[in-house]
Amino acid sequence: MLSSKSAQATIGRVPLIRNQALLLRSFHQSNLVANNSMHRGGSNSPSKSPSPMYAQMMAQRRTKPPRNTVIKFVPQQEAWVVERMGRFSRILEPGLAILVPVLDRISYTQSLKEVAVEIPTQSAITQDNVTLELDGVLYYKVVDPYKASYGVANAEFSVTQLAQTTMRAEIGQMTLDTTLAERNLLNHNIVNAINAASESWGIACLRYEIRDIHPPAKVVEAMHSQVSAERSKRAQILESEGSRQSAINVAEGAKQAQILASEADKMQQINRAMGEAEAIRQTAQAEAVAIERIALAIRGTDGGEMAASLHVAQQYVEAFGNIAKQANTIVVPASANDVAGMVTQAMSVFSTVTANQKRHHSANKLLDEGDGGFGSEQINH
Repeated sequence: MLSSKSAQATIGRVPLIRNQALLLRSFHQSNLVANNSMHRGGSNSPSKSPSPMYAQMMAQRRTKPPRNTVIKFVPQQEAWVVERMGRFSRILEPGLAILVPVLDRISYTQSLKEVAVEIPTQSAITQDNVTLELDGVLYYKVVDPYKASYGVANAEFSVTQLAQTTMRAEIGQMTLDTTLAERNLLNHNIVNAINAASESWGIACLRYEIRDIHPPAKVVEAMHSQVSAERSKRAQILESEGSRQSAINVAEGAKQAQILASEADKMQQINRAMGEAEAIRQTAQAEAVAIERIALAIRGTDGGEMAASLHVAQQYVEAFGNIAKQANTIVVPASANDVAGMVTQAMSVFSTVTANQKRHHSANKLLDEGDGGFGSEQINH
């Protein structure tokens, strides 16, 4: 009895073992084909994406449903899709789950974690006809296990292909300079395009990052030449600005020096003029004081007028004597031999001037005392 039951169980397991062997052999064959294709590409050729069959087999191997038992424990951040009699029944959340034997079957297991997918290197042509080699990394997660199970055959492979085509389309709308300068904008546009196309797959693209951009060698050389020329231009501009500023500073310095020199000259002339004016004023005051004292001495001393007349005559004679010493001077008026006549003439002039001064002084004194008998005009007459 036991042997018959064990034989029946062994016979019942034969199809299952055969199916597993066929699946394993198909997987190894696909893996060998993918490896041979990668080896034929050479070490210098850019890495290509795996074949669809290989990617699908890897996805089936990763998401192979667990064996059907009555009691199951769903891990955290996973969602299990249960079918009952071949139709969708429910989605098991993390924790304890009870299945109906024979009727219920776990068809798909979806991971709700964020997944990073490497986007292989691919060629893209920019708007200005420059061929670029780009690769990147795509981050996505499953947000709807039902759509991820029934909306697409292989979510990871599909989103990878969509990222490649979207990248080519976005690169074709941008120039080389824009592509190199605005990576963030390019990444944002790719994420929006992937989310719009993968909405029915139950997948949300979180972000896309371009890792490397490889322009052609000639373009890189031209870019280096452009950078060198730009730096030379900036250096020349800075040098010219420095020369210009230096010339301005020198001119400003010369201007300030001239202004300061003129100010100093002005102050020197003002000080010299003030000194000369003060000297003249002091000399005039001294002469006035001397003349006043001489006049007081003449008026208050007996014989003072005769002494003054003698002094004037003496100066008169000395002046003529000094004139006569010069060889190119000719004295035309009075005879040089008549010295007594010259003295008499000088005394007469001094006496006349003195008399007029006395008369004028007396008239002014009478006016001051209030004598109105004579007018000023009569006195002067």
